[in-house]
Amino acid sequence: MSDRDILDWATRDGRLIVTMDKDFGELVHRSGQSHSGVLLLRLDTMGSEEKVRVVNAIFANFATELAARFSVYQDGRLRIR
Repeated sequence: MSDRDILDWATRDGRLIVTMDKDFGELVHRSGQSHSGVLLLRLDTMGSEEKVRVVNAIFANFATELAARFSVYQDGRLRIR
């Protein structure tokens, strides 16, 4: 599926996209494409276990704030727009 198709599908179903694909930033943040929420993870240097720990911590602390927002996690910081 293309990124746009994934975004459309997630929006129809009211689902948050969790991704490491920066192209979703272009689709959502810059073009104004509607969405139900995108969490862009910038975790390129982390191993799998560390990635899981970070994602679990984000959802434990910010789950209700992520809906319909474009968020980026990088270098220990979460920016929610």
